Amino acid sequence: MTTVRELIDGVVRGGGDYEAGLDALTVAPPAEADPALFGALLEATARLWTGGWQPAELHRAAVRRGRPSLGGPVVDAVAAHLREFPRRAVDERWLAQADALDAAVWWGSDGSYVAELAARRRAGRVPVLDDLLTLLGVLAALPAIEVLVPPPGTAPRVDPVAAGRVDPRLLDRVRALLAKAESTTFPAEAETYTAKAQELITRHSIDEALTGTAGTAAVVPFARRIGVDHPYESEKASLLSAVAEANRCHAVWSPDHGFSTVFGFDADIDAVDLLYTSLLVQANRAMARGEPPGGKAGRARLKSFRQSFLVAFAVRIGERLTRAAAELSAAAVAEHADLLPVLRSRDEQVRETMRRVFPRTVRGRGSRVDSREGWESGRAAADRAELGR
Repeated sequence: MTTVRELIDGVVRGGGDYEAGLDALTVAPPAEADPALFGALLEATARLWTGGWQPAELHRAAVRRGRPSLGGPVVDAVAAHLREFPRRAVDERWLAQADALDAAVWWGSDGSYVAELAARRRAGRVPVLDDLLTLLGVLAALPAIEVLVPPPGTAPRVDPVAAGRVDPRLLDRVRALLAKAESTTFPAEAETYTAKAQELITRHSIDEALTGTAGTAAVVPFARRIGVDHPYESEKASLLSAVAEANRCHAVWSPDHGFSTVFGFDADIDAVDLLYTSLLVQANRAMARGEPPGGKAGRARLKSFRQSFLVAFAVRIGERLTRAAAELSAAAVAEHADLLPVLRSRDEQVRETMRRVFPRTVRGRGSRVDSREGWESGRAAADRAELGR
């Protein structure tokens, strides 16, 4: 006789009919079905935690491949996993993602999780069973990826000094400037605010490198995966790559998973994350203002315009970011003769880390530009969002 767990495993592996499996779970005694479902969820997520996935990434993948309601059980699986370890045995980056998701054990016992989730959602039992069974199918299809952050219990927490983290006060200043750039309707103001944010970031990076030459604790390069959402994922990944290159980082785009892995020192990656997010907001706003009117071929024309716009925006922003960073770096090198070899050494450390994680990276196909109107509008928008002085 087939057990409830065998039924679940069979449906998840594709060896059984989904609707029939859901019906069987619905009529199965909750005392048998509910613990089996929750246990399967914990086992599936535990495999992925050790396989390189981090809380925010797995939450995003579940929602992206499934539906928004699958995100909640992923967060609960994070909380359930963390209760097995003391906080001091969990990497602070893992903890930060769990805290950002508000992961906490709110249910009474694992055996009552399904019933309590249904009550919490004010939904029937069947929709919750459907979500959990669907989520198990999504998780089963995810492969192991590169381990960038040690899973809970496998390594001591990272020393923030050794990691070269940005002073939170600086990040707050950068966020405030970028928020002003995003909110203003005047291009000149947006240019001023964003340029000041880039200047603060570049100066901090140079100061960090100079501090390293003074004999303080050496910082080491890390990597972080940054989500790239559809539509126009490839073009958005190009923008992220341009921002990364200008800030002494390197990005590897993984289209199957919808994220780019950014390699660099943590302070620089923080800057890339903030700048990319802000520039995407500015690009989308400028793109909406310049979109062509509809017509007989309006949908195709609009898609071509948007794609070409984002390609041009990424190219032009990359040029201007690189120039602005180079000017500040050149001035710093002129003042501090020992800075240049330090910057070269840091870049080689970042590249070596990238080669170790992705030893066989290949160059992707370039994005196609079919709309001259979109290309010119994108470059003009990038000019208005100029980041250099």
